[in-house]
Amino acid sequence: MNIVISGSSGLVGSALTNFFKDQGHIVKRLVREKGGLAHDEIAWDPEAGTIEIDSLEHTDVWINLAGENIAHGRWNDTKKKKILNSRVKSTKLLSETINRLKNPPSVWINASAIGYYGNEGEKLLDEQSPLGTNYLSKVCKEWEDAVQAPPNVRTVFTRFGLVLSTKGGALKQLMLPFRLGLGGVLGTGKQYMSWITLQDLVLALAFIINTPSLKGPVNLVTPFPVTNQEFTAILGKVLSRPTIFAMPVFAARLIFGEMAEELLLSSTKVNPKKLIETAFPFKHPHLEEALSTLLE
Repeated sequence: MNIVISGSSGLVGSALTNFFKDQGHIVKRLVREKGGLAHDEIAWDPEAGTIEIDSLEHTDVWINLAGENIAHGRWNDTKKKKILNSRVKSTKLLSETINRLKNPPSVWINASAIGYYGNEGEKLLDEQSPLGTNYLSKVCKEWEDAVQAPPNVRTVFTRFGLVLSTKGGALKQLMLPFRLGLGGVLGTGKQYMSWITLQDLVLALAFIINTPSLKGPVNLVTPFPVTNQEFTAILGKVLSRPTIFAMPVFAARLIFGEMAEELLLSSTKVNPKKLIETAFPFKHPHLEEALSTLLE
């Protein structure tokens, strides 16, 4: 297959690129041109609305992962604008482009997030659950709405949960304090965390490509979400470290501001209903086994 990936330099994009190349597929990466392009790169600039359209003819699959990192830096109006615009502008440019192609891809996978559902406590959510009311819910809704493909292109909105990897993301950031014995519960610890390992995420994306019945929203999480309290205890157990340094709600809000409410204290208990119904074989569905494997 000829696969196009945007956001290929990030944690998920890098892993996907390597996986598909190892499988013998041709991978083209959408990049902002800076002094010349490599043989596997296609120039684009979502801010300027430009893209090298001829190089996108006769491609089979598009995977759009482009977007400002939501977990880096304190949120303010400028940061929040970047989070939204970086996702919507890039997706709108791809929508305009795919409708101009004579030979469009057969599948377009556009990243989204379980933030779509908002803070719903202990309620079990699936792909049919309604839109939440917080900021990230709005971002996910506009992000998904920006996908406008021809009828013959199967479109999938992959709603990512917390991606676990020692190469980046939240787990890598937690490693140092937890190894030093400074880890602990965030807030009440009752908020649910819906997660997936990077390996299962990559395999799930490949599975989606090869499963024609999967379209629309698809939750990319394991079937076994955990509370923050459970996550903390399991990570401490795997690392053989105490987890007594809890961060109360007021401290999280003071340090992280609005991001604390949206990412750290929000409870989103998500079921991957569509992956279960299509019998996707999770390699690491349970947290303790997943963390033990990752941290060997």
